[in-house]
Amino acid sequence: MKTVILCGGYGTRLAEETQLKPKPMVDIGGRPILWHIMKIYERHGWRDFALALGYKGDVIKDYFLNYHARQSDLQVQLRSGRVEYANPTAEDWSVSLIDTGTNTMTGGRLLRLKPLLQAHGTFMLTYGDGVSDVDITALLKFHRAHGRLATVTAVRPPVRFGELVIEGSRVASFQEKPQTGEGWINGGFFVFEPGVFDYIRDDATMLEREPLERLSREGQLMAYNHDGYWQCMDTLRDKQHLEELWASGKAPWKS
Repeated sequence: MKTVILCGGYGTRLAEETQLKPKPMVDIGGRPILWHIMKIYERHGWRDFALALGYKGDVIKDYFLNYHARQSDLQVQLRSGRVEYANPTAEDWSVSLIDTGTNTMTGGRLLRLKPLLQAHGTFMLTYGDGVSDVDITALLKFHRAHGRLATVTAVRPPVRFGELVIEGSRVASFQEKPQTGEGWINGGFFVFEPGVFDYIRDDATMLEREPLERLSREGQLMAYNHDGYWQCMDTLRDKQHLEELWASGKAPWKS
């Protein structure tokens, strides 16, 4: 089963990092957040990826073209140009790197992958800027059980500051930066059937607008509620938070 990762956006809210590279290539603990996302899927047995590239897609291509060399010891025969690899530690992944246009919207990027995906049946999709401890295996099981065209992982958004529960003037409860207790948002980590392509018009289609709204109206979109960890990397503050978690050895998405 293929896993699509949307990697084409400009990442303007993280301009400090994205002037020279695309958002999925912003490092967390010395590795691009894209690598962290792929490892989430790998831990559940998913190793076949399709990356929908756009803004500065060549940076992502170069990363994977040179990945095996980066993860190995090398001996280079300068006269012949022959390279021998030793002690490789590269993951057993198949990665399709597909240019889906610089200004294409999320739905349009997915539509451009239709020739690659439609023959393979069910596929997964997520964004190239968010990590989670979502159980991918349970997510797929849920999707297959309900039989609809689409499943979205619903998450509770993290809040920026600590949460106080006040009774009169007394603080009855203090919780530092919890997930919000109410409300669900789109956390990515979708599962789709090929029928979703019928809901996407062209490059200008945003997946989160007409396609998902129409799927919802027609009863074809189901929510997999995830109460665990989820965090997107929208700002430099978010990146620093993820870096701190990784450095602590307690990054929830790593377990």
